[in-house]
Amino acid sequence: MDYLALKQLHISCAAASATLFLLRGAAMWRGAAWPRALRALPHLVDTVLLASAVTLAVWSGQSPLHQPWLGAKLTALLVYIMLGSVALKRGRTTTVRRAALLAALATLAYIVLVAVTKQPWPPGHRT
Repeated sequence: MDYLALKQLHISCAAASATLFLLRGAAMWRGAAWPRALRALPHLVDTVLLASAVTLAVWSGQSPLHQPWLGAKLTALLVYIMLGSVALKRGRTTTVRRAALLAALATLAYIVLVAVTKQPWPPGHRT
C-alpha cells in the first residue's frame, strides 16, 4: 500500500469512527441501547485508524515532538477518548453524559480542523 492509499484509509476510518461515535452518542441521548451486533465495530475501526495514523507518521518521518500540529492532534485525541468514555460509559448522570458528549464532539471538530490545516490553532490566531 502506498502513502496516498494509506492516507485515504486513515481519512475513511476517521469519518467512520466519528459517525459511529455520533450514532452511539445519539442512542445514549435518547436512552436507547447500542445494538449488540454493532458493539465491536467501533473498536475495529478505531484500531485500523490508530494503526494507519502511526504508519503515516513513521513513513513521513513526522513526530508529535517536532510537529506542533501533530502534538496538538494527539493531545486532543486523548481528551476526546476520555470525554467519550464519560459520555458513553462512565458518566453517572444523564446531564454529565450529555455534557461530555457535547465536549467530545467539540474536541473532535478541533481534531479535524488541526488535521486539515496542519496548524495547532485556527488560522488567524495569534499566540
